[in-house]
Amino acid sequence: MKTKEDILLLLSEIPDPEIPVISIIELGVIRDINITDEVSLTLKITPTYSGCPAMKQIEDDVRKKLTENGFTNISINTIFSPPWTTDWITAEAKEKLRIYGIAPPEHSTEDKSWLTGKTKNIACPRCKSQNTKLISQFGSTACKALHQCEDCLEPFDYFKCI
Repeated sequence: MKTKEDILLLLSEIPDPEIPVISIIELGVIRDINITDEVSLTLKITPTYSGCPAMKQIEDDVRKKLTENGFTNISINTIFSPPWTTDWITAEAKEKLRIYGIAPPEHSTEDKSWLTGKTKNIACPRCKSQNTKLISQFGSTACKALHQCEDCLEPFDYFKCI
């Protein structure tokens, strides 16, 4: 019989549909696994945003992976509490994001500078310069903001802290 660790290892092979350089495990959307027997399990998943368009694809990919590995009775429940936070992204995934060209979220979701209209200087994932500016609160997906480096002039996405 497969263990939770076995299931996590299988699911770690599934890339995030919007950011294929990291897995859904590294992203932190898999919240719980309950194995009933050799062919049955229940998963709890949490979306990064309540309207995240990638959740249906993630659910389909999870079902396919588990079916390919012998599970025939799969229940996937989407939960919203506790809400997903960028703190659930692994340190390794944050480094993968940076190498991929996306500035990873900072260490904590406590920053609320956007409420006061102040913006932080986010390090450019390409040249590491702190001389960057916010172009738009909305980047290539809802979970990212668009920034530009003032030194290398490259635009880049910043994975917003939530």
